[in-house]
Amino acid sequence: MKSPSPTHQASIASDASPELPKLPVWQPIRGPFERWPQLTDLLIALFAFLLTLLMWSRDDAHQVLALQSIWDVAAFQCAFIGCFALLWRRTHPWQVQAVILGATLMLELGLPAEGIVALAFSLYSLGRYEANTRASWIAMLATLAFVLIDERVLVRPTAGGTVAVMLAWALWYTGRRLRFRGEYLRLMGERARYLERERNAESERAVAAERTRIAREMHDVVAHQVSLMTVQAGAARTIGRNNPEAASEAMASVEAAGRQALTEMRHLLGVLRPASDAAALAPQPGLADLPALIDKVREVVARVDYATHGELDDVPARVALAAYRIVQESLTNVIKHVGAAASVRVSVNAEADHLAICVRDDGQGPGETDPRRSQEQSGEQGGCGHGIAGMRERAELLGGWLNAGPAEGGGFEVTAQLPTMERGN
Repeated sequence: MKSPSPTHQASIASDASPELPKLPVWQPIRGPFERWPQLTDLLIALFAFLLTLLMWSRDDAHQVLALQSIWDVAAFQCAFIGCFALLWRRTHPWQVQAVILGATLMLELGLPAEGIVALAFSLYSLGRYEANTRASWIAMLATLAFVLIDERVLVRPTAGGTVAVMLAWALWYTGRRLRFRGEYLRLMGERARYLERERNAESERAVAAERTRIAREMHDVVAHQVSLMTVQAGAARTIGRNNPEAASEAMASVEAAGRQALTEMRHLLGVLRPASDAAALAPQPGLADLPALIDKVREVVARVDYATHGELDDVPARVALAAYRIVQESLTNVIKHVGAAASVRVSVNAEADHLAICVRDDGQGPGETDPRRSQEQSGEQGGCGHGIAGMRERAELLGGWLNAGPAEGGGFEVTAQLPTMERGN
């Protein structure tokens, strides 16, 4: 079974990842006023103050500008305070509205002048920057009530009074809608950045999982073949002087094991090549390759019994590969930790919904310390994913289980059960 290329895996990951939300075509304009908000507020305050003075110079209150009495000074101060309160319109919108409304009331009730232009700017700011909806509504309704009473709309409706009320409402409502629009765009931007981070994290997790898989496959291939080569090379060195022909056969086995290791490594590393450079690779090993694996181990180990039961041809390819690697790693551990004098029994049984594997040797007695037991514990604690821990990980990835430990009566036993049917069937 040919492994998918990284390009194909990346395309699958991109297809499975959630689509990023498309932001609206309209975006708020970020001009100089958005870049320098404090300077903008100062210019708005100066503009409102100058418009207020210009409005006073055109009505009956033009004498206020002469500052001939204390009431004129008080009116001038109310206009100054009300207009320059706009400097805090972004951070304290309802407080600024209250100050400006209070200054307007003082001008209307007791001072020789009427109104200040800053009220229009503060109404817009109240809707645009006030986060507390209740405070925004209360301040807006209070302002509308003042306009209704001041223009006598409730007593004697006029076109000018009606327009003033509608204008006050429109200013606040425009600011409120712009605030909602800005919040919507901000939330959509945050969601887009969150989904992008999740997509990158998913890609990194996929890369880490692929690296772990490659490391596990590389360990199984190299450990088994190198163990065979080491034992056969040692045997060839031992009998080289007395039996050159047997030594030559042992070295030929070493060469064959090395070639097979290179073939499997070439197949494994071929997954990392670009799709355009991919060459024809041999298929991954499966249950049909177990007899050849057993024959090679028999050249090193004294006795290897192999038995099967059931229809192995119907086993899915991924389960067959995992079973082959589990048997291969178990036999590798026998060669490394027990040696050529071991006696091994390998059984593979295909049941209706699972594949049962058992590899047992008679190498170590129950009272002795088996290096494979230490290997199992160190693999679980270190999380390296090789050896016994790697076999267990293979089984668990398929939804099965694997146990490894001393067998009753001596030796070491590895048992595994791999499901052969899809989950939910």
